[in-house]
Amino acid sequence: MTSLIPAPRRMVTGSGEVRLTARSRLRADAATEGVGRWLRTVLWQATGLPLPEARETDRTDGDGIGLRLDPRLGPEEYRLVSDRTGVLVEGGSAAGVFRGAQTLRQLLGPDAYRKAPLGERTWAVRHVVIEDAPRFPWRGLMLDVARHFMPKDGILRYLDLMAAHKLNVFHFHLTDDQGWRIEIRRHPRLTEVGSWRPRTKFGHRASPLWEEKPHGGFYTQDDIREIVAYAAERHITVVPEIDVPGHSQAAIAAYPELGNTDAVTASAEAGTALSVWDTWGISPHVLAPTDHTLRFYEGVFEEVLELFPSEFIHVGGDECPKDQWRQSPAAQARIAELGLADEDQLQSWFIGHFDKWLTARGRRLIGWDEILEGGLADGAAVSSWRGYAGGIAAARAGHDVVMCPEQQVYLDHRQDGGADEPVPIGFVRTLEDVYRFEPVPAELTPEEAGHVLGTQANLWTEVMEDHARVDYQAFPRLAAFAEVAWSSLPAPQDRDFAGFERRMETHYGRLDALGVGYRPPAGPRPWQRRPGVPGRPIDGPPPNR
Repeated sequence: MTSLIPAPRRMVTGSGEVRLTARSRLRADAATEGVGRWLRTVLWQATGLPLPEARETDRTDGDGIGLRLDPRLGPEEYRLVSDRTGVLVEGGSAAGVFRGAQTLRQLLGPDAYRKAPLGERTWAVRHVVIEDAPRFPWRGLMLDVARHFMPKDGILRYLDLMAAHKLNVFHFHLTDDQGWRIEIRRHPRLTEVGSWRPRTKFGHRASPLWEEKPHGGFYTQDDIREIVAYAAERHITVVPEIDVPGHSQAAIAAYPELGNTDAVTASAEAGTALSVWDTWGISPHVLAPTDHTLRFYEGVFEEVLELFPSEFIHVGGDECPKDQWRQSPAAQARIAELGLADEDQLQSWFIGHFDKWLTARGRRLIGWDEILEGGLADGAAVSSWRGYAGGIAAARAGHDVVMCPEQQVYLDHRQDGGADEPVPIGFVRTLEDVYRFEPVPAELTPEEAGHVLGTQANLWTEVMEDHARVDYQAFPRLAAFAEVAWSSLPAPQDRDFAGFERRMETHYGRLDALGVGYRPPAGPRPWQRRPGVPGRPIDGPPPNR
């Protein structure tokens, strides 16, 4: 009973139990019908119990489940009561009821996560009262599908895994130097050319190893609609990322006129057709600051807005080398025309253009903390990845922030310092390290801290060639992160990590039932290792700034 993850705000257990049987019914009204449909489906798969619909939601027969709204509760707040009348889940909205339904599934035990029943068994929920609500409204996971493409079924699977951990924002990193992953109908070469690369670096970018076969793929617009609808049924918002003005080599390979052709033709690359990048790092090829580029990407974003109803649209804005702009007469002319001081301000102008464009269409721009360079675009929000500093500066300037510092919650960083860790990247970030992560910097005033929308874990996939590698890097640390994002925990040094580990003993069973290839506490299994594939480990503790 104490193995819930994330930990609820308040829980009181009783001595009896509610048994679900073939006679049990599930009661939902019009406002909770979607949650009822989801819960009936997953429980029927796992238990074989039909849980037919009942019309009333204000009473049960002692062995049923009721779902209903309570307007006195917050939007994602819920109350779960299991007593002699049955199980009742109430929420301030359908999202709150859904979070409570996820808790109910945990209470039924790990086998409630299976896709088919294992045979006759008792399905029981002990008498309990749980009152719960999230700490942050933004509890996110960023998945990079540009470096290594994840097919649609893998995305749907990760949305289910997010929902099981009460995460509610899926940051979908769709474009980068190594691939363009979303169909744009007015610019078909973005996927015809930009979604495929001829080969792929295997391991860190300094590795001598290559996978000598094409890699790629993309999502059709109907795929995107399906993903967004599937997420919405699980009360997850999908925030798309279209990276500008850097991390754009795949787009430039498809449409060379988007690049700084007047700088490139004077370089050693003259006469060489640019291709989708096959290695890792930061490409020098960035978008040209021309009217043509602006119109092109306005067309891209018009189609993106039709597909994604999210309030925020992520435009990247990170790691934009300025060398080509310095060498480009057209870029320098643009700087002079606009009266800008330098290339940093040119990037700020570029981001500011799309901030105004998105605002005019009722959306909000969010970007990585480099958008602070040269002046923060009005109305923009910041994903603070290079530590806490960018988020602190943005919050103090009155801008909303999502805290995702690389040194704390980049789950592509290695989980242990042992020699068996596959393709070790970055600092060691153990399960305990993630559990002790604090998203809100202590130096912020209460008013400034109010600009921290929440937090996000990021999965960059340069060294994750398939879903098994993604699973290994994400879990079990994503479970710890989910508790940090949802639960109101004490200060990092006062958190009960030993208690969390005890709850994880049950949670590993849930992950097993879900088929998650997590890193076992004792270390990687033999097939999870990558002997001979070099990474880039960084020794010592990470900076905490």
